Amino acid sequence: MELDLSYRAWKVFWRNFVVFRKTWLTNIMFNFLEPLLYLAAMGYGMGHYIPAIKGMSYLQFLAPGLIASSAMWATASECTYDSFVRMKFQKTYHAIVATPVSLDEVVVGEMLFGTFKSVLYGTVILLVILLLGLVPSPAALLVPPVLVLCGFAFAELGMIWTGLVPKIDTFSYFFTLIITPMFLFAGVFFPLDAMPLIVQRLAWLIPLYHIVELVRPLVLGQLSWGLLGHVAWLVIFIAIFFYPPIYLLRRRLTG
Repeated sequence: MELDLSYRAWKVFWRNFVVFRKTWLTNIMFNFLEPLLYLAAMGYGMGHYIPAIKGMSYLQFLAPGLIASSAMWATASECTYDSFVRMKFQKTYHAIVATPVSLDEVVVGEMLFGTFKSVLYGTVILLVILLLGLVPSPAALLVPPVLVLCGFAFAELGMIWTGLVPKIDTFSYFFTLIITPMFLFAGVFFPLDAMPLIVQRLAWLIPLYHIVELVRPLVLGQLSWGLLGHVAWLVIFIAIFFYPPIYLLRRRLTG
């Protein structure tokens, strides 16, 4: 099936961005404060009792992981609950497709805005831990491009779910069964080396694991050619999952 895409997808992005400019303070508060609470409670609190991990303190280990997880949560929320509200209750999609903008461009525009939220929220956390003296490497300047990959991967997963769920309450399955396990078993809070082999292999399949494996070395200056393997995996993941949300939203809105 042929895709109907053009630059007009950015107009959908811009529409969401204009709305966000009016509500950014309340929107950013939850995603901004929660990682800081984790950093304070687990990094400064519990980390005091945890021995060094691979030569770094627990706080140094945890902080880069929170950049990745914050970016994931921001995009996942945007492309599920917020997108569903625009589609189902506000009828924003219906209004937009009454203009020359196509439904495919609406879906891609939603994913672009979800990616923007990933970069924004992840970069804010990066700046905070920079101020705390936890970013020793200038290679951290490459973290925002990694967050673009993070945003697009989770925007696709979120929009797939938005194309499937019968009602807004059903998103709880997505967050409980998919997002929360990723959050806990992607190497954000502890190395996966000590976990059973099956857990390590399953973790390798999920995008957040590769985001964490990219962000942490960039923040700490532990660069290697192996990082390109994580980039390649994410690019392939994004390419594979680009079409399903468009198909599902087409089927849902046009029958």
